[in-house]
Amino acid sequence: MINVKITGTGSYVPEKILTNFDLEKFLDTSDEWITSRTGIRTRHVAAEHEVTSDLAAEASRRALSMAGVQAEEIDMIIVGTITGDYPWPATACVVQHKLGIQNCAAFDVSAACSGFVYALDIAVSRIRSGAGSKALVIGAEVLTRAVDWEDRNTCVLFGDGAGAVVLEACNEDKGILSTHLHADGSYAELLYQPGFGSRNPASEEGLKARLPYLKMQGNEVFKIAVRSLTEVAFEALEANGMTAKDVNLFIPHQANQRILDATAKRIGLSDEQVYVNVDRFGNTSGASIPIALDEANRLGRIQPGDIVLLDAFGGGLTWGAALIRW
Repeated sequence: MINVKITGTGSYVPEKILTNFDLEKFLDTSDEWITSRTGIRTRHVAAEHEVTSDLAAEASRRALSMAGVQAEEIDMIIVGTITGDYPWPATACVVQHKLGIQNCAAFDVSAACSGFVYALDIAVSRIRSGAGSKALVIGAEVLTRAVDWEDRNTCVLFGDGAGAVVLEACNEDKGILSTHLHADGSYAELLYQPGFGSRNPASEEGLKARLPYLKMQGNEVFKIAVRSLTEVAFEALEANGMTAKDVNLFIPHQANQRILDATAKRIGLSDEQVYVNVDRFGNTSGASIPIALDEANRLGRIQPGDIVLLDAFGGGLTWGAALIRW
């Protein structure tokens, strides 16, 4: 069977940093309140001229450079995002143009914070089927334009950024060992953006009701997230005859510190096995795992032969995991 390995990682976050102390100036909140409940201290915010495809394209350039792959060699581009440049066309098509690539497949995946893992699964399957040999898989979000800045319970959580990986077919005993995807649409309205789709099309009334902004029932999401992240992590490990002791690095979706701590404890992982950057970037949704993966890779936290476990959970509700031999 054709194996598929990651040959390059890249990430990009906007220059502007929004601290908890900045939020204190216009919200009824405090640095202590945010930090104690979420672990988040800062997040990056896109400049007025920056859009999702800009972040995605820059992360992709860095991943391509690391991989030593020319943009024109890419056979497919898949972007996991819920904050694309437009409702349509796909942001992947815009990224394709910005990278100067012609005639490759390009499309988006809407799975919220699980978007990167979902996109990874699709790209791996297509390469293994022979549909291509090189792919760009990207997670990119500008969530600060989808949050309600009057809602202190949600707006403090999110930031902007993008991460990307280059996937290539290989005959080596390494790469993506397995991917595992799940969803439960009965929980859709626990974490969603109620406007402006076909259910609640654009209207003045909808704006007044603040329908274009993210809504979340945090307590309910927390409980389901910890359970789902734990279960799918065990599913990935068991599918490959492994246990938590075999994991060199666990890279979960960076939602908040309490979710990370609870999930790692249930899986049986030590602090040294878990990569965390939620304190600096906040929740960047589909971008959080590839940003963390790129950071860990460039810091030397991942060595050849290491077992890396990716674990995601997001709106849908969706969740998924990928186990990798580096």
